[in-house]
Amino acid sequence: MELEYEHWKQVPRTFKAWRWKYFSPSEMACKGTGQLKISSGLLDSLDLLRIRFDSPVTILSAYRSPYHNSCVGGAVRSRHLFGDACDISIRNKDKFLLEKLALELKFTGFGYYHTFLHLDRRPKRARWGKIWHV
Repeated sequence: MELEYEHWKQVPRTFKAWRWKYFSPSEMACKGTGQLKISSGLLDSLDLLRIRFDSPVTILSAYRSPYHNSCVGGAVRSRHLFGDACDISIRNKDKFLLEKLALELKFTGFGYYHTFLHLDRRPKRARWGKIWHV
């Protein structure tokens, strides 16, 4: 299921409309426009990741509108455009544990960066960047 709103402030403040405990509509919305287009599967997996990690997880970027994606230099077919991707800060976090848990939760796209981990739920497995483990 995909949630789509012109602006994150339009999300009804009910459990039925937003059942995720650890992530708010505002942090999952486009940072440039406030638009929100997000996969419920991504949010389900992120909530489980947060529970298993047993520590707050900071979302740096989730959905991006096409305009904002081009402004930040995102890939033309970025998974952020589809609402099934996010970038998670790894500052002062156990990045190896985050990666392990994300693999267990069936994330398929992994982008390894110096300060964040990109996770997505694309149809086929993909990895890029300098992979941290051997």
